Amino acid sequence: MEKHEERLRKGERLCSKKLIDTLFGTSGSHAMTAFPLKAVYRLIDCKSETSAAETVTESKVQVLVSVPKKHFKRAVKRNRVKRQVREAYRKHKCFVTLRVNDQTDKQLLIAFIWLSNELIDSVTIEQRVCNLLQRIGERI
Repeated sequence: MEKHEERLRKGERLCSKKLIDTLFGTSGSHAMTAFPLKAVYRLIDCKSETSAAETVTESKVQVLVSVPKKHFKRAVKRNRVKRQVREAYRKHKCFVTLRVNDQTDKQLLIAFIWLSNELIDSVTIEQRVCNLLQRIGERI
């Protein structure tokens, strides 16, 4: 894999309120857990869910990282955990991107949700994210 493919661009981040509502609001989403993370994902049709203008700028896989304030009151700790999860995803995103690129007119939405009240080292988080991405890649 080349270096420029390992970047996490703005288009790969799930920011659209409409797509977030699609991921969490309606049925059809799947979830799996590898403690301390929970991954909620959904494979959608690009044409039916989003407009043509949005599809051009955004990638086929979009990611959202959520660390609830309930678990970490201080923003410094929440930001650290989000940074660790995004870095682990950036390194191992090829497990899902290769599978989704094979399918035409499909887009994958993934949300990583933090479940633990404790900080965990980056190696463990990387293993769990890798595990989740492999399992998602097998199911889509």
